Amino acid sequence: MNYYFLGIGGIGMSAIARFFHQSGHTVSGYDRTESPLTQQLVQEGIPVHYQDNPDLIPQEIDLVVYTPAVPDTTLEFQHLLARGVKMQKRSQVLGELTRGKKCVAVAGTHGKTSTSSLIAHIMSRTQLGCSAFLGGIAKNFDSNMVVDTKSEYVVVEADEYDRSFLQLHPYCSVITSTDADHLDIYGTHENVLQAFLQFAQQTQPGGHLIVKEGLPMLKSAHSHDQQLHISGVEASVDTYTSQGIEAGYYPWNVRTYQGDIIFDLRTPQGVIYDLQLPNSSLYNVENAVAAASVVLTLGVSAQQLREGLSTYQGVKRRFDYHIKHRHLVMIDDYAHHPQEIAACLESVRYLYPGKSVVGIFQPHLYSRTRDFADQFAQVLSTLDHLVMLPIYPAREQPILGVTSSMVLRKVSHMSKYLCTPDQVLTLVPALFPEVVVTMGAGDIDRLVPRLAEVLQAELINK
Repeated sequence: MNYYFLGIGGIGMSAIARFFHQSGHTVSGYDRTESPLTQQLVQEGIPVHYQDNPDLIPQEIDLVVYTPAVPDTTLEFQHLLARGVKMQKRSQVLGELTRGKKCVAVAGTHGKTSTSSLIAHIMSRTQLGCSAFLGGIAKNFDSNMVVDTKSEYVVVEADEYDRSFLQLHPYCSVITSTDADHLDIYGTHENVLQAFLQFAQQTQPGGHLIVKEGLPMLKSAHSHDQQLHISGVEASVDTYTSQGIEAGYYPWNVRTYQGDIIFDLRTPQGVIYDLQLPNSSLYNVENAVAAASVVLTLGVSAQQLREGLSTYQGVKRRFDYHIKHRHLVMIDDYAHHPQEIAACLESVRYLYPGKSVVGIFQPHLYSRTRDFADQFAQVLSTLDHLVMLPIYPAREQPILGVTSSMVLRKVSHMSKYLCTPDQVLTLVPALFPEVVVTMGAGDIDRLVPRLAEVLQAELINK
């Protein structure tokens, strides 16, 4: 088969492209900008071009895979439409790839990537095995994709954007969070919640649904023989939490030792003591509890869980250490929603109490910046120093009056700056930081290695 990808550089798109390529098919694609990810695809033998030029499209195409992030006004999109080539959204293709498999799907407005990569890492070290399509580069695999032809399991990140996750009918569904997000698509928070409920109801009969304690869908759930039931769900329902003791799975005695986090896990079957998460964040305890509840339900042993967690290296751009020195720490995180930023900064304060924290934030999307301007300002005000970059537009056109300055004006302290990426390189060292945190879902990842290099040089000169 010949596959052509419109927007091949997207994290979810590249995973499917790699899968088809490794399966022996011909794969090529277009993306608007070159990135480390597209460079890697080219090295793996997948041709990628960066001009929106129909002349560069191969003649032989059996299927075009596209993402909603690529506008349908794109010349290549229009040309392929006129050619009458079969075209499918990424979510449809993912739905087809998981059909006939035991799909473990992790949904939620945040926590998806870390939880799904934890599940994939733990399962891949056991007799169960799994294939996986992830929304980030898992360091243990050095990839966003895993192929295991012998396993009946496939772990996927179930994306709520554009209601993509409704293409899935999982054997095991996980819901980590249902905050208001993507209101450009959904309109209201109520519509977001309705979509997550529908996702839960698509769990296969006889399968498993694992939900974070306290989510709105549990308010209408009722207990029967100590087993929860949610309207329209014909799977077993379990709950987990990182706060409190009322869920089926929860951590106890959480503590930190030399940057690692250690905790005991309470489960319906008993307690598993002294689980260790290396180089991790406080919010990753919640993701680890979610992952543990899944793999234990699927038959992984307590010892296999322990080994899996202790060897987990994390995901690039998820509380990702670039410098870890007694005088200076630099962490990069994908946080781009107020809740995610709050969780990230809570972990930083927990691990490095009393240290001066410089946060560099690049807002992602005009609509999200407009919808959450007050919440962004509130959480960013907890930093000692705030450096903001201009908004990363992604798929959107500018909205009049919506800028990074609009958020910055609402931030309640004086040490705040609006910079270009180049200006960040000179400003941040001048703030004498002890902890630096870069946050955002746009192209801030390109600034990170440059900033790390500058700060590393400052350390050497100290």
